[in-house]
Amino acid sequence: MRRVLLDANVILDVALPRPAHVAASAAVWAQAEQGRIRGFLSAHAVTTIYYLAGKNLGRTRAQQLVADLVRIFRTAGVDGNVISRALSLGFPDLEDAVTAAAAESARCELIVTRDPRGFAASPVKAVSPELALASFTSEVHEPTEPYDAAPVRRRRRRSRPDERSAAASRG
Repeated sequence: MRRVLLDANVILDVALPRPAHVAASAAVWAQAEQGRIRGFLSAHAVTTIYYLAGKNLGRTRAQQLVADLVRIFRTAGVDGNVISRALSLGFPDLEDAVTAAAAESARCELIVTRDPRGFAASPVKAVSPELALASFTSEVHEPTEPYDAAPVRRRRRRSRPDERSAAASRG
């Protein structure tokens, strides 16, 4: 399953319904909620999302939003190592650098953001919500039934005397 980190702006597109961006961002969110991707949020993004949602929606709705986010998404941790890595990336924006370093630390394959250019130096590929959705739908999906890795034992067929002589005459 793909490990995908959503940037704060993608979450805010949905939480604060931003008309120009809500459809694609909500569709990526739904992929995580339905278990089609393993969705992550950077730990530092959660507090930013709470702050901005609280200003726009009120404290109670912002708290409910964060509760929903931690139920749906995993958290990509931010510690001293992640911050040191972020500083070494040379991004002009430290918040984006920390997001990229957190995605790398969480072994994510993609960062979904409305600002892919801000992640040009990222060790993890950054794409728009629209491109992420296209890549999710174009992939070959894993089987829904669990794979049984036990080897199949086949019985060796014994050849009959008349088959041996026919094989020998062909060879």
